[in-house]
Amino acid sequence: LIDKPWFYDTWEVWVGYPKQSLLPSQYWYYIIELSFYWSLLFSIASDVKRKDFQEQIIHHLATIILLSFSWCANYIRVGTLVMAVHDASDILLELAKMFNYAGWKSLCNSLFIVFAAMFIITRLIIFPFWIIHCTWVYPIHHYPPFFGYYFFNVMLVVLQMLHVFWAYLILQMLAKFLFSKLDGDDRSDVEECEKSSEEEGMKNGTGANGRLPVNSHH
Repeated sequence: LIDKPWFYDTWEVWVGYPKQSLLPSQYWYYIIELSFYWSLLFSIASDVKRKDFQEQIIHHLATIILLSFSWCANYIRVGTLVMAVHDASDILLELAKMFNYAGWKSLCNSLFIVFAAMFIITRLIIFPFWIIHCTWVYPIHHYPPFFGYYFFNVMLVVLQMLHVFWAYLILQMLAKFLFSKLDGDDRSDVEECEKSSEEEGMKNGTGANGRLPVNSHH
């Protein structure tokens, strides 16, 4: 994308549409992204149920529909821009998770702060004011609006609403991290389950998992 003119000037996204050739790099970018989101959709059922479980399902379905539709309608250029905007912050989040699992807390915390800043910039600034503006305003200068034009933009707005929801959760987590103590993912309901197990165990004279209670801090 870096060497493509539409990466720097979104007006170029629609120049020559719909007769725009498919580049090999665009083909593989789509294949990899579609495979990734399909795997997320199938694996989320066995993953830890979090507070944003339904929102994740909506997000994955909306992303798969958007990618599939943009492929069929030859919205390839704008499709790659949408993916790039999402990947910019997602990579940082996955790196932060890896360092957290490895026990490198300080590096994990630093990456989380960078991730939060990148998420706000890409999802709440670049996505609505550059990408959605590009798909909503520019196309009508090149061709008459059709069903796909409205459908694609509605799906982008759905994604944007999810971005606002997740930005709220991220800012909550960031506030806890900066001003108090944040352990784990604030979206997770696992801690509530563990507390319920411990309370039930205390009544029976044992701790969680049937063991004698020991000093623990959550």
